[in-house]
Amino acid sequence: MRTVAVVGASLAGLSAARSLRKQGYDGRLVVIGDELHRPYDRPPLSKEFLAGTLGETELALETDDEDLRAEWLLGTRAVGLDRTERTVRLGDGQQVRADGVVLATGAAARTLPGSEGLSGVHTLRTLDDARALRDELARGGRLVVIGGGFIGAEVASTAYALGLEVTVVEVAPTPLAGPLGETMGAVVSALHADHGVRLLCGVGVKGLSGETRVDAVLLEDGRSLPADIVVVGVGASPCVQWLDGSGVELDNGVKCGADGRTSVSGVVAVGDCANWYDPRAGFHRRVEHWTGARERPDAAVATLLAGGAVAPGVPRPPYFWSDQYGVKIQFVGHAAGADSVTVEAGAADDRDVLAVYRRAGDPVAVLGMNQPRLFTRWRKQLAAATS
Repeated sequence: MRTVAVVGASLAGLSAARSLRKQGYDGRLVVIGDELHRPYDRPPLSKEFLAGTLGETELALETDDEDLRAEWLLGTRAVGLDRTERTVRLGDGQQVRADGVVLATGAAARTLPGSEGLSGVHTLRTLDDARALRDELARGGRLVVIGGGFIGAEVASTAYALGLEVTVVEVAPTPLAGPLGETMGAVVSALHADHGVRLLCGVGVKGLSGETRVDAVLLEDGRSLPADIVVVGVGASPCVQWLDGSGVELDNGVKCGADGRTSVSGVVAVGDCANWYDPRAGFHRRVEHWTGARERPDAAVATLLAGGAVAPGVPRPPYFWSDQYGVKIQFVGHAAGADSVTVEAGAADDRDVLAVYRRAGDPVAVLGMNQPRLFTRWRKQLAAATS
């Protein structure tokens, strides 16, 4: 391969570029990103950066002495992939011919219909998003967070520490029931009530009110929540529309094998846009976690450089963490499909707990709240058991 194009310049794209050089690729390397920023770390955006305790320079993912010998095309979006001409088309009219392509375009935050053009309404996905939200939170006031997932919960926690009056609205009966299951989802989401943050569950949002700036969130049950700031945290959609007509199979992102290979030869996918096959479960999963974006590019790059001749391995169980109200939350594995969850250490009421999810008696996932040492041991055991 004389040229490899990495489309996406966040953690997954940077990890792929690093893997290419680490695995001996010495040809032309082009990294394409739609943001103007060099690769930066996203997890702190909803926590330390939003709170003002971490600066932009500390978000940098590249080291000072790192040189990937790459061409960086930043601030330009990929708009098409021509598999016949082996060309990535960019929004500014440029075309990048490449023998191999790594798709790492990530995902974009979902927005609330009808909120366009209304100031005071935010999503949180990018550095620019975080800058704008940080400036507003610094002025204080009443914050309504729509969505009780991890991003919404972290924003609520940060805003609470900054002294804002915070309400979280979640359409599901139990926040975090998807990733954590109902039992432990209820335990983790109880952190809001522990700290005086209002949590409204089982009710949807009908819309927002305000002429030029939001002044309230209207709920489907008729209630109106006064709001100076609104954060919409209702998930993210994979950025794959630009691949329509390319021949790359799409299904909740880019449909991939267990090694990142796509339906088009010479094209692999990694990160939040990639729907990898999970050989343990027997179906595809899209893993939107930092560790997946960091680790899986090694396998995808090996597949790309070997032309698909290497046998896919078994990815490690997905791992993620969250910091809320001073509590360290860690999770590994998949809660879906577990038929039991038991507390192995600590007490759920104290928010100091380690819980193990099992299916037919076998561990499939582990949750820790302020249990980092014990959680680490269980994480290693789970990885060994499922490899």
